[in-house]
Amino acid sequence: MAIVNKVDKKILASGSDVVKYQILTYCFFNGIQISQSDLDCLTELAYNEDMELTKFCELVYEKNIFKSPQSARNALTKAEKKELVSKTGKNKKTIRLHKKMNVQSKGTILLDFKILGNESKEPQTV
Repeated sequence: MAIVNKVDKKILASGSDVVKYQILTYCFFNGIQISQSDLDCLTELAYNEDMELTKFCELVYEKNIFKSPQSARNALTKAEKKELVSKTGKNKKTIRLHKKMNVQSKGTILLDFKILGNESKEPQTV
């Protein structure tokens, strides 16, 4: 019989911390590196789904996440290439977090991750 060391942690966190955790977990398990500014930008996007690109770039600039709206636009273009953001609509001017990330940002959120660490080096879905 194999022995499994089980760790249970219960944490009460703010809504934005829960959203950031989901984004970081997705990026970690998919080998995607992001900066703190990118994380803050993606968190803001989680709360502003389906927003017009120019307005969103202005918003994150006003919140001092990026030094200019152009920096925000550049970061979102990189995030789109990493499949963290999707652009839709006429001329791809509406942005949102990519659906495959499955980040929840509305209401009360309970995250129930079950992660089994084994000797294999490759991540596997159980």
